[in-house]
Amino acid sequence: MSETSARLLNLLSLLQTPREWPGSELAGRLRVTTRTIRRDIDRLRELGYPVHATMGAEGGYRLAAGAAMPPLLLDDDEAVAIAVGLRSAAGHTIEGIEEASVRALAKLEQVLPARLRRRVGTLGTATVALPSGDHPTVDPEHLTVLAAAITNHERLRFRYRAGAGTRSKRLVEPHRLVAAGRRWYLVAYDNDREDWRIFRVDRLSEPFPTGVRTPPRTLPAADAATYVRERMQGAATTYRAVATVYAPAAEVAARLGGPALGALEPVDEASCRWHSNPEALEWLAVRLALLGHEFTVHEPPELVAYLRAMGGRAQRAAGEDEGATP
Repeated sequence: MSETSARLLNLLSLLQTPREWPGSELAGRLRVTTRTIRRDIDRLRELGYPVHATMGAEGGYRLAAGAAMPPLLLDDDEAVAIAVGLRSAAGHTIEGIEEASVRALAKLEQVLPARLRRRVGTLGTATVALPSGDHPTVDPEHLTVLAAAITNHERLRFRYRAGAGTRSKRLVEPHRLVAAGRRWYLVAYDNDREDWRIFRVDRLSEPFPTGVRTPPRTLPAADAATYVRERMQGAATTYRAVATVYAPAAEVAARLGGPALGALEPVDEASCRWHSNPEALEWLAVRLALLGHEFTVHEPPELVAYLRAMGGRAQRAAGEDEGATP
């Protein structure tokens, strides 16, 4: 591939992000002059890509909806299949790909021709997914609107329902989306309250970009995920558990799902010690119960008491007398 062709593909990939790119920023990304960027934009237009340009300090280049699917060169059925798959992944938070799904969906819907957007919308309306448990559902369209506003540094209005049921209208500067378990959170600066806030996306409705762009604000944390974790831990009492599990460390690690849930220390070939991350008592008890092995809790005493009460409830539910002997 020639240097010019490779640069055009890189330029096209940048333009597929739903935002306007100043010529100077594109030139910096591709390490060329702004004059070269103008020539490359003209080449893309000659190839049939509707690249729009706006003048002024807030202006730049953007790829209009209706463009084809390069560099993948998808046909209509393939584009629809990918869009539907990304919507499903974004709405049901498949671990490890949720944020990438939202970014890819935002890019894809930016360039889908109108006829294909209608097909994707029709499929979404006619299809109902079987819910897994009582987890909250998130509208993928809301996620793509939020993702585009974050990318564009654009103020956003929406209606919000708090956990207590209070409803309000919000004007925010969105910073990042954070996927945590089966929930999505929006980290944003609340303009009316003049402070940072965390919003559950499933409680958010009618998101509307205002068109007003703002310079990025500095988040009071290392990153958005750290900010959400610290705020959530600060809002609820959490405990660190230490427990011996009577099973090989490798087997317990597989059941726990990875190091994100704490550290494992082998005791011998048939047992290991689990040092958990801070969690609510309910979650610690459930994680231990779902391991499928005998275990002994060393600390905290609150977890021992909680497990004892939970065991009593389970026995009574099964019709067994706690005081009965075999």
